[in-house]
Amino acid sequence: MRLGEVGLEVHPDKTSISYCRGGFHRGHFEKVSFDFLGCTFAPRPVRVKGGGLLTVFAPAVSRSALKVMGQRVRRWKLHRRVDLELREIARWINPIVRGWMQYYGKHNRSALFPLLCRINAYLMRWAVTSTGGLRGSPKRSRGGRVWFRRIHAPSCIGG
Repeated sequence: MRLGEVGLEVHPDKTSISYCRGGFHRGHFEKVSFDFLGCTFAPRPVRVKGGGLLTVFAPAVSRSALKVMGQRVRRWKLHRRVDLELREIARWINPIVRGWMQYYGKHNRSALFPLLCRINAYLMRWAVTSTGGLRGSPKRSRGGRVWFRRIHAPSCIGG
C-alpha cells in the first residue's frame, strides 16, 4: 500500500533521511540525528557488560522540549511562592515533573538532569526567601542551603 492510496503525502521540507549510525558502523553522513515527539534520536555512548562503551542510536529529550519545560518551570515562579509550604509545592509540581520523567526519561534519564537542577535551584531560592527563619542575613541564607541539602542531597545544588 502506498501513502497516496490512504490520503497521505510526504512533505519535502519536513522529511529527511538520517543515517542511524550505531554499534560498529563508522560511516560519516551529513545528518545522523532527528527529532520526533519531543525526543532527539542520535548516536549515544552506552556502557556495555565488559565496562567499555558502545555507540548506539537511541532517543533522549530534545533541546526544544527541554527549553519548553524550562520556560514552564520559570513561569511557576517557585522562589516567589512564600505563601506555600514545601508540602504544598511538592503536591503541585510533583505530578508534572513525574510525567516529564516518565515520558522523556524512559530511555535516557540523565538528559533531564539540567532541568531537575534548575527546579532544585528554584526550590533553594524558595527556602532562602520563605518564611521560616531563613530570610535575612547571609548566615541565615546559608542556613537555607544547609536545610535544602538536608532534605535533598544531589550534586547539582551549589554551596
